[in-house]
Amino acid sequence: MKIRIGNEVLTEHIRARIRLDFRGEGKSGRFIFGGKTQEEIAEQVREQEVALLRNVPMQGIFLEDIDVSLDLYTVTESDGRRKREVAYAPVILTLRLENLDDLLPFTIKPEFRKIEFLSPENLQIHRLDVERLFFRVSQSIQEEVKKAELRFQ
Repeated sequence: MKIRIGNEVLTEHIRARIRLDFRGEGKSGRFIFGGKTQEEIAEQVREQEVALLRNVPMQGIFLEDIDVSLDLYTVTESDGRRKREVAYAPVILTLRLENLDDLLPFTIKPEFRKIEFLSPENLQIHRLDVERLFFRVSQSIQEEVKKAELRFQ
């Protein structure tokens, strides 16, 4: 990303903080043994996703920090027919990116909750960067639609 300061044009990475909340629903136990609670499942999902983030490299993205210190929380959700308790395990990722479109894999996830840009203070985006961003958004939406179609066939 190019940043203009006065007459100088500098190349700086974008730093952002993203919050993802991983969902956990309780499962009923089979036979005599009890199932896991929604809190245990949410914690387990969070651990699995954090392990993936730490061990799988992502092009254009440098993972600066993973904060898993936030407490789990429980929400009562209704699907129209019944109410159920669902637990969420939040994670805050601090990322350094080369381009804005590198954020898309995180922002299209259902776990995405919040984004905060840490630096630079001001962005001047070139026309080609905006075109690339919209192209990647379009591709991501089309992929999600295809996945949904396959699920419901």
